[in-house]
Amino acid sequence: MDRKAFIQKSMGAMLIALPAYSLIGCSSSDNDSDTNPDPNPNPDPQGNCLANGTKSTIAANHGHSLTVSTADVQAGAQKIYSIQGSSGHNHEVTITAANFNSLKSNSSITVDSTSGDGHTHSVSVSCA
Repeated sequence: MDRKAFIQKSMGAMLIALPAYSLIGCSSSDNDSDTNPDPNPNPDPQGNCLANGTKSTIAANHGHSLTVSTADVQAGAQKIYSIQGSSGHNHEVTITAANFNSLKSNSSITVDSTSGDGHTHSVSVSCA
């Protein structure tokens, strides 16, 4: 490779590398408080069930769904939910008064469903 080809290839590589480096350098993970003050420096990663409701995750899911309302969390009384959703079979989950107290305290819970179609599901409910 002669000098001219080396310089052309080096310049081409720099033209590709510099924009990529600039994008990496401007990532949103920069927490320099002098130039980018965070209005909420200690966000609650658990959310707030009473203010924002809940979100549910069903392990090994194939169409099941669960909605736990804010009103249910506020009431705090044990409740049995059907999680059939669009699945061809049903399961139920029981959320106890103690589980609702955990949700009121913005802690997530995990319960197991009843058996249906030869299996169960682990169901997690957390605060949005």
